[in-house]
Amino acid sequence: MRIACLVVCFLAVVHSTSALIEGLYCGTLNCYDVLELERGADAAAIRKSYRRLAVQYHPDKYKAPDAREKFQLLSTAYEILKDEEERTNYDYMLDHPDMVYRHYYNYYRKRVAPKVDVRVVIAGAILVISVIQYLGWWHSYNRAIKAALLMPQYRTRAKQIAEERRLLPLEKSKTKKVPKEVVKNEEEAILWSILEDNLNIIGGYSKPRIWDVLLFKILVSPYSLLLYLWWYGQWVWQFNIKKMEYGPEEKCYLTRRSLNLSQARWEALSAENRADLVSKELWVGDHLQSYKKEQEEEMKTKLADSSKHKMYRRYMKSHRS
Repeated sequence: MRIACLVVCFLAVVHSTSALIEGLYCGTLNCYDVLELERGADAAAIRKSYRRLAVQYHPDKYKAPDAREKFQLLSTAYEILKDEEERTNYDYMLDHPDMVYRHYYNYYRKRVAPKVDVRVVIAGAILVISVIQYLGWWHSYNRAIKAALLMPQYRTRAKQIAEERRLLPLEKSKTKKVPKEVVKNEEEAILWSILEDNLNIIGGYSKPRIWDVLLFKILVSPYSLLLYLWWYGQWVWQFNIKKMEYGPEEKCYLTRRSLNLSQARWEALSAENRADLVSKELWVGDHLQSYKKEQEEEMKTKLADSSKHKMYRRYMKSHRS
């Protein structure tokens, strides 16, 4: 019986020793043995044992050659065992010596992972993306206004509006003493503001709105979801259950959805083009297929009449032969 107990104790020691990995935690030494503790020791016992050994092996008192390494090992063992998550990972390593990769992952995840709350990181990322998004939209919008200011038809119309409102200097005597560059800059600023007020830019170059950025959309997403559910419920009740006829807005929505067009792209179409598409009733499957075939035939006809396409066909024909 005594021999069996010795064998069990020996196997337990071998099992525990084989679980220790150089470079992880206390290396090839057991952190519990370093602090002279049993494995079931509580936080108070760990703290008491560390303080006792720290005083005993402090480099100022303990003059052995390995005093510094001994004291550092005590600190490492204490830092591991006082932290609940670290101690759990360490005990798991002692109990499962064969899961080496898992031990490396647990060890380095604790040390490499950012100390900041993940929620703070996500919120900061959303905020940065929203700011970049908003500034990018303003850049695109300013480019569109600048391009319109260079077009004769828009610039002439803006000048006419400015003269009607008496915003531009009409008499040269008033601007005689002012440098030409200053007068030109003021005139450009006036024309710019007029274009901003009167030019309706839609699509990707439209004027930015703060409620279109990612952060605002996330904040109002619960409200948007409720609105969508209310709209969808009304749609099902009116058109699926009561079989009511579609109104103008519903027809526009169905047409836009059939063509996979966003709201901005739909609004970018002319009123005549939108009315023509709605009249085709493209939400009906057969009508949509017929429309797509018409578009394909029209594209083939345009390509056949295109001089560039003819040159391309001649080029391909000559190289094939």
